[in-house]
Order: sequence, then structure tokens, then C-alpha cells
Amino acid sequence: MNKVKVLVAVVCLMAMSVISNAQTAASLKIGYTNVEYILAQMPEAKRIESDLKAYSTQLESQLQAKYKDFEAKGEAYQKGASTMTDVIRADKEKELMNLRTSIEEFQKNAEVSLQKKQQSLLEPAYKKMQQAIDDVSKENGYTYVFNSDAGYGTNAILLHAPEDGNISDLVLKKMGVTPPAKGTAANPATSPAATNTAPKATTPSLNTKAPAKKKK
Repeated sequence: MNKVKVLVAVVCLMAMSVISNAQTAASLKIGYTNVEYILAQMPEAKRIESDLKAYSTQLESQLQAKYKDFEAKGEAYQKGASTMTDVIRADKEKELMNLRTSIEEFQKNAEVSLQKKQQSLLEPAYKKMQQAIDDVSKENGYTYVFNSDAGYGTNAILLHAPEDGNISDLVLKKMGVTPPAKGTAANPATSPAATNTAPKATTPSLNTKAPAKKKK
């Protein structure tokens, strides 16, 4: 008799567990969006991209100016090294080495500065987007919303999902942006978050070996 009671209790517990899990699953509503897609459609995207390009151009111009200065002084050194005294030659070589170091440091600092500039420009847009995602989720009963794109140069997080779970266009509408018509290409502009405009320049080589004097 006791065994029967125990068996009935176990069956009841299992039934309650199944019902509880079913209710939990029924209360869950999962959606997804593409952050890069939304950002590319936002009016802020063009301004961010333009500001980043202008900022990068300034850094690039300064880097090229330093590089040209190094090249000019390097050529002058090569032409006149054979007639320089040891003291002057050593001073010129030290100057060239310092210039090269300055170029390398500037390039590294410029890349870091550009990344910080990008983050500062994107932060307000991301906050605006997050608020719209939160509002759409609450209004439509979504428990969780995933990002279907892990970011530029990475693999997507969401590999498959039903289209009716995509809230991207709802988020755009919430921000007052008209989504691209179905069947038409989305905004082809590159998302500012994926833009790589870091200034680049070939690290200058330093040849401080004085030209050999010609024998008479």
C-alpha cells in the first residue's frame, strides 16, 4: 500500500513538472534583431561615418606630413653624409631615429584615438536603439531579444529563426525611421561600427650608413 502511495506521489510530481514547464515555455516569447542593419538605416549613420572620415583624414594628413619630413631629411643625410664631420653625422642619425620613433608612436596613438572617437559617436545611437528595442519588446510581449549578428568580421550568433520573430523593422518604426520595402536592398552604406578608417603609413626604413667616399 505504501509503495502505491509513493508511486502515485511520484506520478503527480512528474505531471506537475510537465505542466509547469509547459506554462513556462508558453510564457516565453523570443525575438531577434540585427543591430548593424538598424544602425545603417538610422539617419545618424551618415553623420557618424562623415565625422569619422573627417577625423581620420586629419590624422592621416599629420602622419603623412611626418613621413615626408622623415624622407626629406633622410635624403639630405644620404647626400651630405660623406662630407659631414663625425659629430654632425651622429647628430643627424639621432634626429632621423627620433623621427622614425615619433612616426611609429603617432600611428599607434592615432589608431587608439580613432577607436575612442568611433565609440563616442556610436554611444548615443546605440542608447537610442536600445531604448527602442526595450519599448518594442514590452509592447509586443517579448521575453528575450537576441542580436542575429555578432558584429563586423564575426560569425552570426543566430543561424536560423522564423521571420515573424524579427523585430528590426518594428524598432526602426519606433525610432521614426521607415524600413526598406520588402524585396528591396537595404541601405548599402557601411555601418559606422564596421568602418575601418585607421590612418596607415609604411614604417620608414632608416639607412644611416654614410656613403663611401670615392677613391681618386
